[in-house]
This record gives sequence, structure tokens and C-alpha cells, in this order.
Amino acid sequence: MAVRQQRLVETLRLHFRCGAVALLQQDGHGELLRPVAVDGLVNEALGRRFAIKEHPRLAAILQRREVTCFHHDSGLSDPYDGLVIERPGQPLQVHDCMGVALDLEGQRFGVLTLDALTVGTFDPTAQRELAQLLPLIEAVVRVSQLEAALRASQHSGGTPADSAPKGEEGEIVGHSEAMSRLLNELRVVADSELPVLLLGETGVGKEMFAHRLHRLSRRGNRSLVHVNCAALPESLAESELFGHVRGAFSGAVSDRPGRFEAAEGGTLLLDEVGELPLAIQAKLLRVLQNGEIQRLGADRPRRVNVRVIAATNRNLREQVAEGNFRADLYHRLSVYPIPIPPLRERGNDVLLLAGRFLELNRTRLGLRSLRLSPMAEEALRRYRWPGNVRELEHVISRAALKALSRGARRSDIVTLETDLLDLDDGVPAPPTEQVLAPRHDDRELPLRDAVDACERECIRVALQRHDGNWARAARGLGIDASNLHKLARRLGMKLPT
Repeated sequence: MAVRQQRLVETLRLHFRCGAVALLQQDGHGELLRPVAVDGLVNEALGRRFAIKEHPRLAAILQRREVTCFHHDSGLSDPYDGLVIERPGQPLQVHDCMGVALDLEGQRFGVLTLDALTVGTFDPTAQRELAQLLPLIEAVVRVSQLEAALRASQHSGGTPADSAPKGEEGEIVGHSEAMSRLLNELRVVADSELPVLLLGETGVGKEMFAHRLHRLSRRGNRSLVHVNCAALPESLAESELFGHVRGAFSGAVSDRPGRFEAAEGGTLLLDEVGELPLAIQAKLLRVLQNGEIQRLGADRPRRVNVRVIAATNRNLREQVAEGNFRADLYHRLSVYPIPIPPLRERGNDVLLLAGRFLELNRTRLGLRSLRLSPMAEEALRRYRWPGNVRELEHVISRAALKALSRGARRSDIVTLETDLLDLDDGVPAPPTEQVLAPRHDDRELPLRDAVDACERECIRVALQRHDGNWARAARGLGIDASNLHKLARRLGMKLPT
């Protein structure tokens, strides 16, 4: 999230004295709006993706160049009902809303929305002020976009950033440091021709990251062929991967190319590669070494030009030691291993992903609003997520259905409480964050040093919870942002630039 855009929405919220401000970018072939900076909304709002056809207010704002205002008696539902932060645990309905479409270099970028809980906040004077500020707002967004493009170019060695349109399917949601490192690593390795081994637990999204790696590569405009190695019967695995000629076995009535030939010029994803039979592993090694395959029953090999991405949730080193995986193939596949972090190591990303799934289920079930209670948010943060992102999606979907089965009406602001999440108590949650004064050689620190250490840790935890956003961290700690900066400076902590 760009610091400049975040400061913009925070400044506008203070200026107009309203409940929330959101900057949304148009994505997915003009079908979705994606929040890129928000202030005054719950944590998971940044993870939501608003389908324009499902939100008439956003559609109306997009269609006009002038400021659009919706008063408290508007019959059009507001996308932020229940998402504005005001009183803990109480979902609040938005009363007034105004917004304006943003254009950058003649192209529609998205919208800026302002919401208030007090009737009459956005009077004609406020609307004129927003119209006057529009050129400045667009300039700030443009500068932020240029800065982001420059950073991406520097990180990727001068190659352009991923500019492929993002739709609902396949988008990677996350702002955590772990995800930033992973996405940067994918950019760096994408343009090489090296085999890549994606490592990670079940449900972390290995296939999604493989698709991103392919899209960023020089083969991005060619095919990506996906093979689930765990689903290949051993008797058919060779034919499926390398093809066969007529008469190679009973039922082979014609020549048939395999998956390698189908991926010619592109990428082959070998998902769950640790499940391949040893006999097939030897033939796969030949492809990686020589770029040649041989159809089952054929006399001559064929050349193929395919990049291989492999993925597994198994420890292949242990598989090699146990004799279940060839050591030479392991070293060929793991030229560049990329571990994908589990959800429990991604900090506040769990709430962004939850927001994504909440909005998807709100649309599917025809609900006015679907949100998490503060206690439910905390439960999601503390849970260990053995099934990772896939488990989170199922938890949110199941909870939404349970809420309806227990009498929630589709016209209500439906709040998911902790008991609806049905989290597995058998999976221990990490201990609640505790701030302890560090000790050296079992000797107590002087009181002043211990207090400083505790303050540093409190600030560090708050920043981690709010994805490095100092203004939100200050609100969470109950102090003014300027005082937080002064305290951090005294403690010798690195401040934002």
C-alpha cells in the first residue's frame, strides 16, 4: 500500500470530518473496484473486491465526472454499511455518501468515496470543495503510481512490473512483509529459464503463484499446462506426460501427444511432483537434462522447449533420504526453490483475505452486508490455520451459511461472531502477544531500559498488526501520531520516509 495514497485518504477524512474515506482502483476489465487505501474502515476492507454491477452507488460514481452525492434517504445500498469504525462491536449504517471518479492521463483510474454517519455532512459546500480538490487528488494518485512503477522496475532489474489485468480469480491478496519478499523473488526469477520448485503446505496457493511466475516470464503469452502428479495412475503416467504412438499398448488406436508437447514454448506445472513414480522420475530427468522426450512406443526422441515449474507440500530431501525420490532429479528441479509462507506467518493478511471471502459470500448469498465482529477478527489472527488460505475460505463460507440458518435476514448487516467460525479447538493458537522486558545473562535491566524495551516492542507489535501504517498503529495504541513519531525517534526506531 503506497504511503502517499494512505496519507491522502487520512487527510481528506480529517478535512471533511467524516467517518471514512476510500480510494478504489478499477480492476478486472472494468468489472471490479479494489481498495488501495482506506481510512475509517475495518481492517479487512482492504481485502474486499467490489463488483461494480453489485454496487449501484459505485457504478453511479464511475459513470459521472462530477461529484456524486447520496443522502441518508437514498434507496441504493452502500457498500460500506457495517464496515465503518465508530463504536466497538456495533455495526453502523452509513447515512451520507459522496464520491467522484478519478482519471489519470485520460483513462478512468477508479473512484474516491467519502462516507459519514451524520446526516447532512456532505452539504453543497463540501461537494464544491471536493470538486475543487479533484485535480490535486488525481495528481497525488499519479505520483504514487509513478513511484510504485519505479520501485518495481528497480526491484526487477529494469523490466516492467506485472501489468496483467487482475480479476477476481487468480489475484494474490496480501501486504505482509513475507508476501512482499515472495512477490519480489518471483519477479526476479520469472525472466530466467531456470526450473523452479515451489514449496509450501497444503492450501497456501502454490498453483496461483505458479501462474503468476508464468505470467511474468518471457513465456507469459504461451500456454501453462497443469499436471496433477498425484492424480496420475502409475500405468498411464508415462503416456500422459510424454505421449504415445499408435499400438504402444492395448487401446492406443492413434498417436497422442503428451503434456510436455502441449506445453511447447510455454510452461509445464508439475503439481505434487513428489508423487511421481520412480520410473517416471528417470524419464523426467532426461527431459530436464537434454530437452528431449520419447513417446511411449516410439523409436526416436523429440525435442521440446518447455520450462518446468514443480510444486510440492512434501519434504523432498526426506523423500530422497528414504529412497522415494531420485536425488539427481531433486537437484535438477530445485535449481531455484521458493518456499511459500503459511498463512499463520503472514500477519494481518488473514484479515485482508477474510475481507475478500466475506465480499464473495455477500454477493453469492444476496446479503446487504457481511462483516466480522472484533472478537472474530482476533480469533482469525490467533488461529494456526493448518489448512491455510483454503481453510480460511471454507471457514468464512460456512459461517455465512450458519448465520442465515440461525435466522439472520438478508436485509440485515450480518455480523459473524466467533462461535460461527467453528475453528478447530484441537489446533492450538499461538499465545497472546506479551511484551516482556529483555534480560541479559539472567540479570534484570535498569527500570528505564526495561520501560524503553517494552515501548519499542509495543510499537513493533502495533506496526506489524497494522501492516506498517504508523497512523493506524498510533490509533491502536491510543496516542497521537505525532507523539508516536517523537517516541519512536527517542527510542532509536526507524521512522517512515
